[in-house]
Amino acid sequence: MSERLVVIGGDAAGMSAASQARRLKSPGELEIVAFERGHFSSYSACGIPYWVGGDVGSRDELIARSPEEHRARAIDLRTRTEVTEIDVERQRVRSRDLESGTEEWTGFDKLVIATGARPLRPPVPGIDAPGVHGVQNLDDGQALIDALSRGEGSGTEGRRAVVVGAGYIGVEMAEALLNRGYGVTVLNRSEQPMATLDPDMGRLVHAAMDGLGIRTVNSAAVTEVLTGPGGRVRAVATDEEEYPADVVVLGTGVRPETALAEEAGLPLGAHGGLLTDLAMRVRGHGNVWAGGDCVEVLDLVSGRMRHVALGTHANKQGQVIGSNVGGDYATFPGVVGTAVSKVCDLEIARTGLREKEAREAGLRFVTVTVESTSRAGYYPGAAPMTVKMLAERRTGRLLGTQIVGREGAAKRVDVAAVALTARMTVEEMTALDLGYAPPFSPVWDPVLVAARKATAAVRAAG
Repeated sequence: MSERLVVIGGDAAGMSAASQARRLKSPGELEIVAFERGHFSSYSACGIPYWVGGDVGSRDELIARSPEEHRARAIDLRTRTEVTEIDVERQRVRSRDLESGTEEWTGFDKLVIATGARPLRPPVPGIDAPGVHGVQNLDDGQALIDALSRGEGSGTEGRRAVVVGAGYIGVEMAEALLNRGYGVTVLNRSEQPMATLDPDMGRLVHAAMDGLGIRTVNSAAVTEVLTGPGGRVRAVATDEEEYPADVVVLGTGVRPETALAEEAGLPLGAHGGLLTDLAMRVRGHGNVWAGGDCVEVLDLVSGRMRHVALGTHANKQGQVIGSNVGGDYATFPGVVGTAVSKVCDLEIARTGLREKEAREAGLRFVTVTVESTSRAGYYPGAAPMTVKMLAERRTGRLLGTQIVGREGAAKRVDVAAVALTARMTVEEMTALDLGYAPPFSPVWDPVLVAARKATAAVRAAG
């Protein structure tokens, strides 16, 4: 007899799991039903800022596989259908068709929870006013593009945009709005933009954003979104000032979307994400898996659980789940915390631990910062970059690397990510046989220069 797999969530983790399970088991062996409350499936949410900014020409370019393509592969994907309840004991889920309002129960033998994350919205007056936009999914992106194309709220002073938040989404949306011809102000609650970096590296990002014409206001907590005629947004207020706005974009981060799982009694971690084993099974439940932005993962450097909302992890976890559901075997061991971004021509990267995270993990460490260039200094187009590296005292184990620079800077962090995964020391890193030619790197790659300096600091620290 065939089994039924039910998948909640039609994006990266959910549909990767469904697709991998289908590769391993035929429709006669495994029926697959997937629920997605939105209109789209298997799309790149990470690409939305570049679509808004015009670097990506159309919404369809962000869609890896449409609902119709999934259905053609015998995956019953039901869009505009929201799961409202999980009954673990009776192995069924209740769903509601968002167009008709019809509700029904669907039984499962195996369940995948891939409900993603929900955007954080500051609990302030006016936050839901027309003209305030999130950018969590393709529907959000389309609504923002439509508003920008209509030029809603534009006055005689030119078009003005306020971005709330200066993390990855915030700085990427600042660039997108700048490309659209808006004057952009970024309001940031933290000491410096990109709180995933140490403050000294964040200052480099702040200076570069200012140089690009993006006004960044740090230590600025939003207190109210002010509205004008027709209830539309006209400004964003902090304790210190009001910032005029024709459009407001929220880039304030996300939390795991686990309300359904919590109501079903499934285990959650300190960050609100589902807890799973290495095979991505929900702990204590042999026939329930979870992956993507709704789970917590093991940080391989600190040994602690954390929440990291990235499509790379979601796709890998979906593959692991699909393999296990389909009768194969796979595991997801954890992450080292690698992420890259950019704002115009400034590239930003990090992997491993920041100073704050290393202290919280009880680690003793040294830090070094080096200035280098993307190519041999004499080669045309050589651009500056700053590399910061953390290493454990006594052992010299690499703990983290941060890079801020121009062309060719960000992807260098991958060398450090591999070193972290392999638990290499900074001294061992200095012997890495990296590629060299003047158009691509100095004789000593910037990451290796930092490793050499970190090796000396470890020895000096004793």
